[in-house]
Amino acid sequence: MKTKLGVIAAAALLWGGTARAELVDRVAAVVNRDIITLSEVNQRAAPELARLAGEKDARRRADQRAQILKQSLDVLIAEKLIESEIRELGMTVTPSEVDEAMADVRKQNGVEAPEQFEQLLQREGYTLKSYREFLGKQIARGRLMQMKVGPKVKVSEEDLKAAYAQYSKLEGGEAEVHARHILVSVDPKAPQEQVDAAQKKAQAIAEEARRPGMDFASLARARSEGPSAEDGGDLGFFRRGVMVPAFEKTAFALKEGEVSEPIRTNFGWHVLKVEERRSVGVAPFEELRAKLEQQLRQDKTEKYIDQYVQELRQKSSVEVKI
Repeated sequence: MKTKLGVIAAAALLWGGTARAELVDRVAAVVNRDIITLSEVNQRAAPELARLAGEKDARRRADQRAQILKQSLDVLIAEKLIESEIRELGMTVTPSEVDEAMADVRKQNGVEAPEQFEQLLQREGYTLKSYREFLGKQIARGRLMQMKVGPKVKVSEEDLKAAYAQYSKLEGGEAEVHARHILVSVDPKAPQEQVDAAQKKAQAIAEEARRPGMDFASLARARSEGPSAEDGGDLGFFRRGVMVPAFEKTAFALKEGEVSEPIRTNFGWHVLKVEERRSVGVAPFEELRAKLEQQLRQDKTEKYIDQYVQELRQKSSVEVKI
């Protein structure tokens, strides 16, 4: 009686190269003696590739897909190199260490019952066994990085002060505006006559809002068709880079108390009033010290890990097939 594997082998012999290509997973790369398959690359790239679904430009989509696949393959190669180094150094992780890590994961996710934890893992594509293997590898990698990279990661007082100076330069004196708006809603695909009618209505509201003594918040409650109408059209304080460009440009050009001409966005026509402008100060150095140090350590760690992986790659046999 032929086994299933025997049937496949016989089919490959009969049909030649075409059948072989269909039945055997393509090799994407060989790292020393470890193989990375194309299916592994596609699986690793899947979350990023899913985001390309909305890209309508075929050429751009193809370029982005190629870039994502290359990045995913590079990550897999790095993992294989690190795993090879772990084996060479004889580093091991005990079951009790994995048990402890599993307990931490359960605690962080607020899961007590084993059945609930298994369901959580299944939603992420893991079995209990495969997740234990994953955690074991993570612990070993972390230990290797601590050994090879950890001693290089040092953050000096000068580093912290330079980072604070850069932060102050970027954030210091940044303006914020407190604005309200009134929306005259119109569909972005509405015919031109509807768009023009909505603009005319918004223009009348703008003129009404400029009347002496007019309370813009009350007018917004009465006339706005947007979700913020109940709050008097209040948008609170916001910085640059938060609102859509046309809206932002007008908001930061207005003086306190000024009312804009109608502004067109995908939601319709907006009449905007700036209530207040203010400059946001930078927190003191000591208050930001811990945050800056954490960020610098993270940045330096990533830099030295990249360098270490490149060193491993140079002394290893890495053959990319795709």
